Formats: sequence, structure tokens, C-alpha cells
Amino acid sequence: MKRRKLIKNSVLAASAIAVASTSCSPKDTPVVEVPFSLKGKVKHSACRWCYSKIPLEQLAETAQELGMKSIELLSPNEWDIMIKRGLTCAISNGSELGIEKGFNDLNNHAKLLADYTDLIPRAADKGISQIICFSGNRNGMSDELGLENCAVGLDPIMKIAERYNVKIVMELLNSKSGGHVDYMCDHTEWGVNLARKLGSTEFKLLYDIYHMQVMEGNVIDTIKKNKTYISHFHTGGVPGRNEINETQELNYKAIMRAIHEGGFDGYVAQEFIPTRQDPLESLREGVKICDI
Repeated sequence: MKRRKLIKNSVLAASAIAVASTSCSPKDTPVVEVPFSLKGKVKHSACRWCYSKIPLEQLAETAQELGMKSIELLSPNEWDIMIKRGLTCAISNGSELGIEKGFNDLNNHAKLLADYTDLIPRAADKGISQIICFSGNRNGMSDELGLENCAVGLDPIMKIAERYNVKIVMELLNSKSGGHVDYMCDHTEWGVNLARKLGSTEFKLLYDIYHMQVMEGNVIDTIKKNKTYISHFHTGGVPGRNEINETQELNYKAIMRAIHEGGFDGYVAQEFIPTRQDPLESLREGVKICDI
């Protein structure tokens, strides 16, 4: 075929395709859905509060579609919504006292003991293996005294936790910014020292990657050195606590590989604040980034 005729035929073919495309309405155009397939090395979860405007049932359905295992930081009246869908709550909400009023204050111990005495057997009965807890704010208290007080308050609770094989997990949070200024358990070393003092197999740390990047940096090395004491991870972009993609400074693929290579078999939960109009798109992206 001569070059001129080849060009002519190509133009005619392209025109035919263009006409065919414009003659079809969008609803008639076939949409090819690409299935979301996880690799199986990471157990994925997401924190409920980041998607609070979405009905929990819808969030659970999205988690199922993505192959996730959990929606977490739920209260007992929400556990069954996950369980009925074959999901779990990887870590449950703890005492209603919240973050600022924790175990470092002796005045909180009676209430905390009552709350966890109630929660632990209920969680065990539903197959929920972790409950979150907090140190509380310093309020002028030294870190040394706060650690001693935490150990005193947690000791009777750990005895109950050991009986039911439920972990009590203290979250590491940054005390510089992001709503938790003055929080005491703000360095991995402090949390590890508390774990050592308690000496319980059921006391662990929740390593929040966003918060610890703000406080300490050196995320991968810190995780490797303290993996024995960590039973849960949260994600978040730095700076801003938004999506964990290329817009921020952490390499989550590398962090996830380090976590996996260290033998971790717990959950990694997305805990960033979505900025997209559809927050579930942000969740999908975060799960894909952390899937290795």
C-alpha cells in the first residue's frame, strides 16, 4: 500500500471511531471494573472517626470490597455491625475518659478500672483482641511520676487482660501539635519503659507513624528496635495528617516493608484526615500504598 493511501485509510478509520464514540451515550458505554486485589502481607484496618460522615454500614461495605479486615476505634454497640459482615474491630475504644484523662493521674484509676473491667470480657466474647488506652496529659507532672502512676493503675487491669487474652494498648501521640499538646506518652522510649515495668505480655504500644514522625523521626529504625512492644500501627501524612501519598515526606512503602520484614502480624490502620470530596477514594489509595 502506498504511503498516501495508507494515511487516507488511517484517517477514515479514526473518523469512524470518533463518530461511533460520540453516537453512544455515557450510559451505553461499557465500564470495565478492575478488581481490587490485596497481596495478603498486611492486615488492613481504618479508623472510624476519619470517616464519621459516612454511615458505618457503608464504610464496612467499602472495607469488604477492598479486602480489608477491620474498621476500628468503635464502641461496643458498634462491634456487631462489623462482625455480621465478616469483619472485626482490630482495636476497640477504651474508657470514656478519653485521651487527656489517663492512667498517669491517680484520681482516674477507679473509673479506669471499672471501665476496663467491664470492657475486657465483653471484647473477648466478641473476638476483639485489643482495647486502646492512654497515658493522659502531663498537667505539670514529671514523666517519671507519670510512668509510676500508669504502672500502678494498669497493674490490676493487666491481670484481667491476661485472663481473657485481650491486649491493652497505649497509643503514642505527639505532644507538639494536632490536638494532643501536653500528652505524656509522646516518645517510644517512655512507652517501652512502661511496658518493661509492667512486664505483661498483654500490654503493648500503638505506634502512630504520623505522631512519632513529628516527635522523633527515624521511624523505620525505631520500629525495628522496639518491635517486641508494638502490636498496632496507625498511618497519617506528614505534614498535615492528610493523605499518605507523594504529597508528604514519609515513604510508606518502605515503612510497610520494614514492618513486615520484622515479623509483624497485627493490623495497620489508616488514620489520616481525607481531603478529597469522596473520602473513600482517599481510603482506597491509602490501602493500596500500604499493601506490599
